[in-house]
Parts: sequence; C-alpha cells; structure tokens
Amino acid sequence: MECSEEGRTTLGTYVLREEANVCWKNVKMRLGHGGMAIPWEFRREFLVKYFPVDVKNKKV
Repeated sequence: MECSEEGRTTLGTYVLREEANVCWKNVKMRLGHGGMAIPWEFRREFLVKYFPVDVKNKKV
C-alpha cells in the first residue's frame, strides 16, 4: 500500500498528537487538580522522546 507524502505527514501528525495527549493526561494525573510547574526533568525526558537529536539537527 502506498501513501502520499501529504498522507504520511497527516498520519505522523496524528500519531504524535495522540502520544502527546496520552503523555499529558498522565502528567495531569500525577500533578493532581492543583497543578504545578513542569519540572526540568520531565521537560528533558519529553524532548528526548518526541524530538530526538537527529531530528532536531535536520534543517527544514
């Protein structure tokens, strides 16, 4: 099955958005209703998982 570049982009965006939504839901559950600032450790882990170094270094 072939997929156009636009189709791959749409699918990739959907998959990443869903993963990010799951991640944020977990964060919200851990923080509780009061919430708090996102710790640097979480931010670092999030960026490593969703924005690998090889992707960050690519020029758009």
